[in-house]
Amino acid sequence: MVENQVCEKNRLKYFPIMMYAIVMGMSGLTIMYQKAGQWLDFPHIIDAVLMYITTALFFVVSFIYITKYFKYAKDIKKEFSHPIRVNFFAAISISMLMLAIIYKEHYPSIAAFFWYPGTFLHFYLTMHTLSFWINNNQELEHSNPAWFIPIVGNVLVPVGGIGFASQGLLMYFFSVGIFFWVILFSILLNRIIFHHQLAVKFMPTLFILIAPPAVGFIAYFKMYGVIDLFAMILFNLALFFTLLVVFMYKNFIKIKFFISWWAFVFPLAAMGIAAMLMYHQTGDLLLLILSYTMIFVTSVVILIVLYQTVLHVKREEICIQE
Repeated sequence: MVENQVCEKNRLKYFPIMMYAIVMGMSGLTIMYQKAGQWLDFPHIIDAVLMYITTALFFVVSFIYITKYFKYAKDIKKEFSHPIRVNFFAAISISMLMLAIIYKEHYPSIAAFFWYPGTFLHFYLTMHTLSFWINNNQELEHSNPAWFIPIVGNVLVPVGGIGFASQGLLMYFFSVGIFFWVILFSILLNRIIFHHQLAVKFMPTLFILIAPPAVGFIAYFKMYGVIDLFAMILFNLALFFTLLVVFMYKNFIKIKFFISWWAFVFPLAAMGIAAMLMYHQTGDLLLLILSYTMIFVTSVVILIVLYQTVLHVKREEICIQE
């Protein structure tokens, strides 16, 4: 009895901040099906169900992590000063921003409830993370695509922020995200090509390379409503990184399950949304085919990742000391 209680407490102690990646993945899936219902006549019951599941999941994960804070505050402080885990704290604010996008069209008051604190929190986490990098010497092997989460996540703010803030403020976040996307990508490409390969558990985070240009394209269109040269560049770069990870499929099919598998989902969903938006604006048949392909692939991937997550939770192989 005592051993079981200790084990249960330890599982709470090792409940990782990366669990918010699940909320990010489910949010991306929900938005993708919302747009599929809007532009491709998919049944709206799908995105409605996903909306409630994603919202419940956010509050469940938040409740558990807040409980962990009260019981194991020192461990959370260690995570907040860890060179890799610190990047995943921005998954909290990104989850809130994505929930704001989910509710924006039909429930603007609920969207505002998530967007304002989500934006403020992401601003703080951006400044904290960048300050952390400056004040602490970073090892090259610590760099991985998860670095995009706190900094490049700024491009999500304008997607749900139209009507909540001025164009100037939204452009501030967009500018920061796009600028640091270029900088961080250069650092990561240098590490991947000229130094040691990514650890196996971080291989799925390569999918995050898709997200900055895909979300950047969506944010740019939201703010300006045009498909111009810059928008086309962002979309085509997102498409390029999607094709790149497809070409590298052998790197992913045999890796052991980690929570980082959820990094597969959000970027794929972002690419699916970008493809549908581009099809809606241009009517290009190839983009319609791409849209259906991304919806299918994202749905299959999330079923696989969800199954593996449940399986490893039952085996008590998640929330353990690394």
